Amino acid sequence: MTLQGNAAPPSPGAATDRQAEGSRQDAFGRQASGPLAGIVVADFSRVLAGPYCTMLLADMGATVIKVESPFGDETRAWKPPVYDGQSTYYLSINRNKRSIALDFADPDDVATARRIAAGADVVLENFKPGGLDRFGLDYATIAEDNPAVVYASITGFGTAGGATLPGYDLLVQAMSGLMSLTGDPQTPAYRSGVAVFDVITGLHAAVGVLSALHERSQSGRGQRIEVNLMTSALSGMVNQTGGFLLSGNVPTRMGNEHPSIYPYEPLPTADGDIVLAIGNDRQFTTLCNVLGAPALATDPRFATPPDRSHNRTELRPILQELLAAKPATEWFDTFTAARLPCAPINDVRGGIDFAQRLGLKPVVEVGAGEQSIPGVRNPITFSETPPSYDLLPPGIDADRDDILQWLRTGGPHS
Repeated sequence: MTLQGNAAPPSPGAATDRQAEGSRQDAFGRQASGPLAGIVVADFSRVLAGPYCTMLLADMGATVIKVESPFGDETRAWKPPVYDGQSTYYLSINRNKRSIALDFADPDDVATARRIAAGADVVLENFKPGGLDRFGLDYATIAEDNPAVVYASITGFGTAGGATLPGYDLLVQAMSGLMSLTGDPQTPAYRSGVAVFDVITGLHAAVGVLSALHERSQSGRGQRIEVNLMTSALSGMVNQTGGFLLSGNVPTRMGNEHPSIYPYEPLPTADGDIVLAIGNDRQFTTLCNVLGAPALATDPRFATPPDRSHNRTELRPILQELLAAKPATEWFDTFTAARLPCAPINDVRGGIDFAQRLGLKPVVEVGAGEQSIPGVRNPITFSETPPSYDLLPPGIDADRDDILQWLRTGGPHS
């Protein structure tokens, strides 16, 4: 199956009559019931942070027009893995959008891009700072014709001293300090297994866009939003950055341990590791009782969280000896029944399977019928205005004719 556009009909879903009555059809025929139905987003972003943000907005009903170069979003070429020959990276973050390819070396295509931005409620871009100025696609120029526009810019390191630095998640993981925290004390620094700061920045951008749209509903004014990976990273490291600012403590790599809580790490059992996350005295007392060692809870070395944290090298071998009595699966069942925070260490398949067993329904069908593909559910649940998953990730320039027709009829504000 090849994804060639968004002609597939909406998924019937399980919406209530009230939800169906509340759905709206956009200018391209999409029937969306989400809370952002009627909002148009001009998406000039690529790779991860921006596309992740606009996918979330699109799931919630926004009409997202993805403006690409003739070569397409870089992630289209990021393989493996693949689905029907296409990059799963691209497919994972570009559903519910429409694509038009525009060459900014062509004045006519630049004019088309400006018309799309002029007709949008939201413009989102992640070009290098100032990169869109010469095309008349900067905030000041767009706002002249579209003063109510919410214009969001995503950069790697801001628009001042870091304006010339390339905005790659890996670089931010290194420069922010995250890599210095990831790995064992004896190992080199490691990056996270996910581009975590791209994702956090995309979430921050979505929060900013929604906040600005709310303010606009009160004042009628648009505004510019700026987010960058570096400050999102420092914010996202929460207790580690906060701990440094408040105490002067510079944290270091501790493997899977937590700097302030113990036990809070994987521990070996008879046949593999189980993760324990014991955050207070009540939980520690319960753990000791379940392990058959109630005296541990009142041992002065381990009686309080600071005691346990400070004396972890003494507590760890005691716990390991007790846990060696049973395999990890048995301990998981036992600890869960006692309401102790614990977890097996799954691979990604196991994580999805576990969420399915819990009834979280993590997998949705994007598109409809034979053209549908699996995707990860939008993590937000709305009781009255549910997300939609009706549009497949578009092929390059797949919706040019529809978008140009939309512009000819005056866009959303005609």
